[in-house]
Amino acid sequence: MSDGAGRVALVTGANRGIGLAIARRLSRAGHRVAVTHRAEPPPDADAHGLTCVRCDVTDPESVAAALAEVTEQLGPPEILVCNAGITRDGLVLRMSEEDFGAVIDANLTGSFRAAKQAVRAMVRARWGRIVFVSSVSGIGGQAGQANYAASKAGLIGLARSLAKELASRNVTVNVIAPGAVGTDMLAALNDDQLAAIVDRVPLGRVGEADEIAAAVEFLVSEDASYVTGIVLAVDGGLSMG
Repeated sequence: MSDGAGRVALVTGANRGIGLAIARRLSRAGHRVAVTHRAEPPPDADAHGLTCVRCDVTDPESVAAALAEVTEQLGPPEILVCNAGITRDGLVLRMSEEDFGAVIDANLTGSFRAAKQAVRAMVRARWGRIVFVSSVSGIGGQAGQANYAASKAGLIGLARSLAKELASRNVTVNVIAPGAVGTDMLAALNDDQLAAIVDRVPLGRVGEADEIAAAVEFLVSEDASYVTGIVLAVDGGLSMG
């Protein structure tokens, strides 16, 4: 392993949006980056030096196969960013158990599956960085997103438990909690809905995916070697209340 740059990084759910921004940023930083996708691989993956691996985080065998493929092509991941996730919004009174369970399985249990597979090599190497991509919804809740908020809140408990388990092996585990970010999810809102969200953000704007990626880049760097178990909200001040 190198002393900082050029490590093997794996970003789950990185075919677009925040995940793709993270993958591109880590690649620019000199890391060898693999990304997972369920359907189509990210655009211009070759131009950004990304290794694409098909993976369904709701399937344990698929996760294991993806980690094995990354290890064979690049080496065992030293950096893991768990970003894969889904939404199935709705009020609790109308939400089916299937919709609740599917979001928990993809967002929370899927991250557990990926971390469990990746952490073995990190422990042996006595170096590793894990970042879970949560949400401000996991901190303050969100009407119509009980399943999503619960899954993102669960990532905080998972991360802090792993941080305590792995600290003696020089493996740090942290959480990024993005706020309103200019991705496809926001693009689907009308002008009034978007204005209502922006009005709640102290900085008065939505964030950019690359701003989330910049925070992740710091947490996986050598400069963050004394940072573990934190929840870093990158939200323009939204989670202050």
